[in-house]
Amino acid sequence: MNHVTSRTARRLDGIGTTIFTEMSALAVRTGAVNLGQGFPDRDGPPEVIARAVTALEQGANQYAPGPGIPALRQAIARHQQRHYGIDLDPDSQVVVTTGCTEGIAAALLALVDPGDEVVVLEPFYDSYTAMITFAGGVRRPVTLRAPDFRLDADALRAAVGPRTKLILLNSPHNPTGTVLTRAELESVAAVAREHDLVVVTDEVYEHLVFDDNEHVPLATLPGMAERTLTLSSAGKSYSFTGWKVGWATGPADLVAALLGAKQWLTFTSGAPLQPAVATALEEHGDFPSALARSLQERRDRLVSGLAAAGLAPYVPEGTYFATTDIAQLGWASSREFCWALPERAGVVAVPLEVFYDDPDAPGAGRQLVRWAFCKESDVIDDALGRLAAADLEA
Repeated sequence: MNHVTSRTARRLDGIGTTIFTEMSALAVRTGAVNLGQGFPDRDGPPEVIARAVTALEQGANQYAPGPGIPALRQAIARHQQRHYGIDLDPDSQVVVTTGCTEGIAAALLALVDPGDEVVVLEPFYDSYTAMITFAGGVRRPVTLRAPDFRLDADALRAAVGPRTKLILLNSPHNPTGTVLTRAELESVAAVAREHDLVVVTDEVYEHLVFDDNEHVPLATLPGMAERTLTLSSAGKSYSFTGWKVGWATGPADLVAALLGAKQWLTFTSGAPLQPAVATALEEHGDFPSALARSLQERRDRLVSGLAAAGLAPYVPEGTYFATTDIAQLGWASSREFCWALPERAGVVAVPLEVFYDDPDAPGAGRQLVRWAFCKESDVIDDALGRLAAADLEA
């Protein structure tokens, strides 16, 4: 008689509930201000919502084509050409995904065999580690170390070995807010070309960069268009995170591979939302830049208030998030601090230590906390007032 020790697959070992679900549930349970999970308080353009309603009412309620409706694939191709000069065939080089999260899953399942190594920036967005594990891959972290969170080209090169299959890149980077410079991207491109590696790039925050920083798609660098699979979505750029409409673009063979996996995940993505996202890209191209200006103001508001509350912030170059160092407060870890914070201050944040393989390594995240500033200014002010009035020391 076989002895079954567990009813769950071993691939789930060590993969618990995502920290974003945990912290948002904690916010609801305690009534705390949620500066943890990155979703805006305000929706995107009302005309885009109206287009979704029209699509619902006019019968766009059955399966969309697996790769996405032609209008959206064409809009995505035009977006890439308009912003970056990237020319794409919308029929073979663009696939619509159920958010960038599915794009990540489909890309890794399509391109990584068991035992293949994946070089990935640390701290990791948590779906990266889960999906590398699901694919049977082995992650090789390259750490963006505090306080600067810059890419170390020597560390990147050292992480590549004979079993490396691909590099998984995220810029603008969640959770640190780093926007990789052209020089940093050139170091990635040089390694990829030298070792004939595929690069999967997560660029969901592509339009949400601040100050004088510039987002440069890796696919625009010499020799990279043919080896880069680019992922993005409408969720962050247009404040529709709950719609989960994203896309993958790149060389036809890599896009086809991703579609080959995607068809067995969701098959297709929200049919009535696709024409609405096409409308966003085609008719509201100025929305993301206006959103970035607003986010920069809210970033400055949050960072200033965190500093005044005795937290040591790092100023992000992009994304929704700012990071603080809590080492001086005496807590054993950022997780311990974040779980106590709702009771102490009525605020929820996210512990960065969960995004590191070794959070105790030099420059790593045991004492780092992530705060979201994609909220409305009055919500940020409420949270900052609570933090300023609270005793934050252990």
